Amino acid sequence: MPQELYLISLVLSCLALIVSGITAWLTLFRKGELVMTQPTVIFFGPDGLNFDGSKSKVFLRTLLYSTSKRGQVLESLHLSIHRNETKQNFSIWVYGEKGSLKRGSGLFVPQEGITADHHFLLPVDGANFEFLAGKYQVFVFAKLVGGKKPIELSRLNLEINETHAIELAKPNSGIYHDWSPDQQTYYSHIDRKAEPESSMDQLLRVMTKKQTEV
Repeated sequence: MPQELYLISLVLSCLALIVSGITAWLTLFRKGELVMTQPTVIFFGPDGLNFDGSKSKVFLRTLLYSTSKRGQVLESLHLSIHRNETKQNFSIWVYGEKGSLKRGSGLFVPQEGITADHHFLLPVDGANFEFLAGKYQVFVFAKLVGGKKPIELSRLNLEINETHAIELAKPNSGIYHDWSPDQQTYYSHIDRKAEPESSMDQLLRVMTKKQTEV
């Protein structure tokens, strides 16, 4: 084989080996990172899908994805709220879709990502947290399997004005922060649910309906 052809063949073989090595590193060995997109909605208010008046919670909807083909094994999520000098951790994590929520206890996040609702609740034996007027920083932390400490996924800046704070003090009231992509900011609005009907009211309504039918 001529010397020139031998050198060309050697160079091509080396290039192929380099490309194979890079591909293997990108797909098999590179750990990558766990990433969270900007939440489209964030909710502050009472726990319970029906606003049952129990302890406060924080709810948000977002996409979690991995920057590598290997994906990420998520051990837990938790959320921390800072308002002035006040700090509160919401350590109980529940995720899924409405009607199929589950307690967070490990989740594999692929490169394609997972979109879900994430609910962050207070410990049962802990004090409640009131959403008063002021500026808030919301930190979302993730603990990966094998990781030494939680990593910060997102830091969100929100605000509750005096008018909204007064409304939040009323029963069954919560506040939604909706993300505006064009303005790159959150817009807030109060949502109130009707008081749940008591068992006695339900019984009287059923009895009245039966008497009408007779």
